[in-house]
Amino acid sequence: MSMNNAPNVFLDPNANRFQVNIINEDHDNNETTQVDVGSDPPHYEETSFTDETHNRLRISYRPGKRELYDNFRQNGEKTEASLHPYDTHSKMYYLQTFGHNTMDPVPKIDYYRNTGSVSGNKLNRPSLLEIHEQLAKNIAVSTGSVERVANGESTAGDETAASKEEENKTGFVKFGWVKGVLVRCMLNIWGVMLFIRLSWIVGQAGIGLGVIIILLATMVTSITGLSTSAIATNGFVRGGGAYYLISRSLGPEFGGSIGLIFAFANAVAVAMYVVGFAETVVELLKESDTLMVDESNDIRIIGTITVVCLLGISVAGMEWEAKAQVILLIVLLVAIANFFIGTVIPTNTEKKARGFFNYQGSIFAENFGPDFRSGEGFFSVFAIFFPAATGILAGANISGDLKDPQSAIPQGTMLAILITTIAYIAVAICAGSCVVRDATGNVNDTIVPGMSCNGSSACGLGYDFSRCASQPCDYGLMNNFQVMSMVSGFGPLITAGIFSATLSSALASLVSAPKVFQALCKDNVYKGLEFFAKGYGKNNEPIRGYVLTFVIAMAFILIAELNTIAPIISNFFLASYALINFSCFHASYAKSPGWRPAFRYYNMWVSLFGALLCCGVMFVINWWAALITYAIELFLYIYVTYKKPEVNWGSSTQALYFVNALDSALALTTVEDHVKNFRPQCLALTGAPMVRPALLDITHTFTKNNGLCICCEVYTGPRKLCVKEMNSGMEKKQAWLTKNKRKAFYAAVAADSFRDGVKSLLQASGLGRMKPNTLVIGFKKDWRSAPATQVENYVGIIHDAFDFELGVIIIRISQGFDISQVLQVQEELEKLEQERLALEATIKENDFEEGKRGICGFFKKASSLNISKHETKKESTINTIQSMHVGEFNQRLLEASTQFKKKQGKGTIDIWWLFDDGGLTILIPYILTLRKKWKNCKLRIFTGGKVNRIEEEKLVMASLLSKFRIKFADINIICDINIKPNKESWKFFEEMIEPYRLHESCKDITTAEKLKREAPWKITDAELEAFKEKSYRQVRLNELLQEHSRAANLIVLSLPVARKGAVSDYLYMAWLEILSKNLPPVLMVRGNHKNVLTFYS
Repeated sequence: MSMNNAPNVFLDPNANRFQVNIINEDHDNNETTQVDVGSDPPHYEETSFTDETHNRLRISYRPGKRELYDNFRQNGEKTEASLHPYDTHSKMYYLQTFGHNTMDPVPKIDYYRNTGSVSGNKLNRPSLLEIHEQLAKNIAVSTGSVERVANGESTAGDETAASKEEENKTGFVKFGWVKGVLVRCMLNIWGVMLFIRLSWIVGQAGIGLGVIIILLATMVTSITGLSTSAIATNGFVRGGGAYYLISRSLGPEFGGSIGLIFAFANAVAVAMYVVGFAETVVELLKESDTLMVDESNDIRIIGTITVVCLLGISVAGMEWEAKAQVILLIVLLVAIANFFIGTVIPTNTEKKARGFFNYQGSIFAENFGPDFRSGEGFFSVFAIFFPAATGILAGANISGDLKDPQSAIPQGTMLAILITTIAYIAVAICAGSCVVRDATGNVNDTIVPGMSCNGSSACGLGYDFSRCASQPCDYGLMNNFQVMSMVSGFGPLITAGIFSATLSSALASLVSAPKVFQALCKDNVYKGLEFFAKGYGKNNEPIRGYVLTFVIAMAFILIAELNTIAPIISNFFLASYALINFSCFHASYAKSPGWRPAFRYYNMWVSLFGALLCCGVMFVINWWAALITYAIELFLYIYVTYKKPEVNWGSSTQALYFVNALDSALALTTVEDHVKNFRPQCLALTGAPMVRPALLDITHTFTKNNGLCICCEVYTGPRKLCVKEMNSGMEKKQAWLTKNKRKAFYAAVAADSFRDGVKSLLQASGLGRMKPNTLVIGFKKDWRSAPATQVENYVGIIHDAFDFELGVIIIRISQGFDISQVLQVQEELEKLEQERLALEATIKENDFEEGKRGICGFFKKASSLNISKHETKKESTINTIQSMHVGEFNQRLLEASTQFKKKQGKGTIDIWWLFDDGGLTILIPYILTLRKKWKNCKLRIFTGGKVNRIEEEKLVMASLLSKFRIKFADINIICDINIKPNKESWKFFEEMIEPYRLHESCKDITTAEKLKREAPWKITDAELEAFKEKSYRQVRLNELLQEHSRAANLIVLSLPVARKGAVSDYLYMAWLEILSKNLPPVLMVRGNHKNVLTFYS
């Protein structure tokens, strides 16, 4: 087949630089011809990804394909470089990229999207298999699948397309960095504190320390802002604000705990701000003597009306809420400007009597230093001011409603912190330079000639406020919270500013709480809260969350003592700041390649300092509130950790797990092995773990929390199919181990033969010092009926394990380990049950519809009856299948597969320690007795000895075991191991090996040699004679086991070793068969003859 690479494309100077051509291949015709766009009909379709004139997708289509094209334009992605529909009727296709025929796509953002992305469809690039394998075998696809690839669709992608279609239809309201972040943060940071407490803070701490307090609070928020910016620019940010940033960085445990208390804090903050507004209104009503009921009830009434109005604005949509915020900001800016203007307007006698003298150097000098009174100090004043600096997450909390959160959050947040800090410092300095600390308010308190002055700045300006030292005064920085209103050019504007500050903060919190809570519920971290995840309208508004926030706010307005709850709320916010800082530090410390924030102006150690600073400030503000915050967060953290939500967000916690594991593994390589630290590290040939659960269970019993356990599976057969099956099952089988709480790893290899695969596993499994030292396999029950190659592989694996100096444990149970047939039957029954339930649902739905139609449904009753008959037939079929399969699959096999999961009653573990293998034969049962399921079993030791030395042998063995600190119930010395077995037992053994004997001694030499060449695996007469004594011993041992250990819970027995090249595979299998036949579960153990026990300390 020749391929035309369209050379004219490269010769034409006006041609596009990059083209992808979809070319039809015809097996009957070796030539592929390109036809111009205008040709009819074209043999291929050409897609230009860059068009100099139109800069859009240009597609040519065959006659009659217009409908398909229109379909694609409606449903597909409208970005450039998208694939397009084409005809694949009995054809195969490939792409032409950069003038070369290849399926390789160019880099494109749509390949990197999440499946549920709302900002664009996820496209699926060709898999490595499709590119790597032969074109003819992998490219042929159906028309439907081609259209699916062209549109970049998948199952989840269909939902994405639907969400995009609705987005295009209704139009989401998205905010820029000014309206979405800057305005919100400034409004939330500027609160009531600016107007009614900042002057008092300056009075107490002085201008110098007051500015330091402001800068210290700003340092906390600035570091948090830098950390927030770093996290927000490390990938796409969705809705959820602080919760989203923390959860995606530190994981669901931290994110889930802080998300809930952060949402709750915002909900209660609504009540706090509304009560602040209501208190101001009530003060005005009180001054005009127009209270409705009394002060407390008036606050409740006004607060309720205010919350309802704010709820209405929020529910109306983010667009209305944003407009309201802009109006409130304008009012707030006018109020602040009004204050600064008032400071330069010449004062009057009344204002002078209240302590306002315009800018005076003497007042600045007097107020520069601190003058703490009434038990206040630096930290107590700082604690009062700090809540005024919070609110920096107001923009981040609506991250889902921002056009570009990655640039909006850093820009808006940091600029808001800068502007508000400058405003706070300016107001503090101006107030401290214009107003004295104490004033009487009496215009007659002036200095008359001859009157002594106390040296204060007021004296120098002609006023005597000295009596404030002995009795309380009502005016001045220390006494009057309405200093800003007095100083301002127009007092009512300051009141309007207070209204604006409280209402804007309340509105921001009322929006933030439901948004954060909705994101938390969508992630399903807390199972019972899915109800609040649903959104409504074009902006996916959390109406249910708004209602819940309204209820919480109303409850605290009506019944809560807000002065008590306020410190806890401040600490909730600080806890989230601390975790954001810690998230930035943790992500940097984990050194994950995925941590690449576009915002560079951060430092991991500064972020850690910020986290510690936040924790310190929590205790400075209120120590008991800090303890309550930590307790609640710890409780929620433990709860989420226990529930283990099924999410994978690639958190820095996961990255740090890897780094720690890698460091520990590398550190372990420098530690030399020591016999005291020996532990069984097992490579168990379980196949798929769920197929041989009993083999995994017994292995897991002596490796859990103690050693390495790797469940291994070998795929044999056509390499391509094996690799595909292996890759597809890896995660599923590891997940099965995790779900069933098996502390084990799953490993699989594809190999030409079973033995080659196991050989690879024996050599390459593990990491550093964490490498298997023991091979665990099940006994091959079907060795007599299996092909000779399988038996050769099985015995060869044991030889290979010994060659690589691994211990070997062969486990045998009466029913065998493989329950794959049972699993298959269960799967079939589950499918039938699902079909039955689906059929029932269909019938109910049909009956319901017919009931709605009334009399018309009567005429269609026949069809319903037919369905009912079909259902009855289906049910009877299911019952028949169930009854049939109950007889087919062995119930005892199911019970045997779970026998090692059950708690073993009082009994014994009989250890037949016949040969010294380094101690593994005794160590394995000892470890078993440490487990809860086996702790009631006593160890009985059986070993060989001489008749005339039974007591001495017992004492020697008891002394050895006591030095090893291994408790035992009894020691038995077996003296008659080497006598011949009885005739019946030996006859059974001979009959068992008869089919595998060569009997060469009965034939001439030529025939015997020919038989040896044809069946080298058969047992020769010479071999049987050479190992007759050893065969006797295996048969005799079975007789002794039947006699002494038939009632044991478990038998642990020294595994006989077959010399390579001397003992045939079938003779060795016969030894193992006769040795372990008709017994309780048997572990045949052989260590690698290196010490695993020591009596030295």
